[in-house]
Amino acid sequence: MTRALVVHEYGGPEVLTWEEAPVAAPGPGQVLIRHTAVGLNMADTYRRRGVYPLTLPVIVGSEGAGTVEAVGADVAGLAVGDRVAYAGPLGSYAEERTIAADKVVRLPDGIDDRTAAAMMLKGLTVHYLIHWTHPVRAGDTVVIHAAAGGVGLIFCQWARHLGATVIGTVGSDEKAELAAAHGCDHPIVYTRETFADRVLEITGGEGAHAVYDSIGADTFLDSIRCTRPRGVVAGFGQASGPFPQLDTGLLQGGSKFVTRPGLADHIATREMIETAAGRLFDLVERGIVTINVNQEWPLAEASDAHRALEARATTGSTVLIP
Repeated sequence: MTRALVVHEYGGPEVLTWEEAPVAAPGPGQVLIRHTAVGLNMADTYRRRGVYPLTLPVIVGSEGAGTVEAVGADVAGLAVGDRVAYAGPLGSYAEERTIAADKVVRLPDGIDDRTAAAMMLKGLTVHYLIHWTHPVRAGDTVVIHAAAGGVGLIFCQWARHLGATVIGTVGSDEKAELAAAHGCDHPIVYTRETFADRVLEITGGEGAHAVYDSIGADTFLDSIRCTRPRGVVAGFGQASGPFPQLDTGLLQGGSKFVTRPGLADHIATREMIETAAGRLFDLVERGIVTINVNQEWPLAEASDAHRALEARATTGSTVLIP
């Protein structure tokens, strides 16, 4: 048995129940991990509320780091005692878990467990957005919503490294300063001005090459409006609610592209995981991308972390410590 946060019914943060839960011995192709740190993500709240329906009861969480405690048959390249991390498979809100060995990666010595847990899902998300959804090139102008959040701060640094001009939306002057310190050339405080108008002003009326939208309902139509002809709008999250029904007529006159990408499709194979994680680890180890772990809660108190995240009271990344 292990201890975990189990969701028995959809609802608010209070439905995260700290209790004993079974953990299976690793079978063929699996490893048993003891978590040392677990990442918090907005998608965890969607699953807790039933926005992303699951079969209940369920242990949510899809990002973590820890130590291999046991290895099943037919596992190559991993041994007891190895430090590993992963993103994707549900079940990280637990002290221990069994997971497919091909979903985890060994951590380099230069990256500690807390940093790894904070960056895997967010960093791999940024990787697919700027390498595979719209490959960012030097000279591009790109927009990232929630620029002071966990994904946003990684995105700003990575896109700036690739030579892009980065525009980011934030909710306060303090968050604007944080985003600017991490590579955001033009922070926009959306509570003071319409971000689409400001993007068009910054780009001389041309619009951005790509807009990466994790907000959804409140921003998506304006994200389309401030994208240039043949530009890309990538809706990869819905913090404010589901994306509105799309009238494709909004894309006329500019031949714009709209996509709804997800991480699972970009870490579907071992080769994809190794490529994405390798690029992420390299940038972090070289200091090009800094991972900001700005909040920490005990895993058993994850409900408080959920409340803070949903209230937009966090910046950077948050980790939960078992």
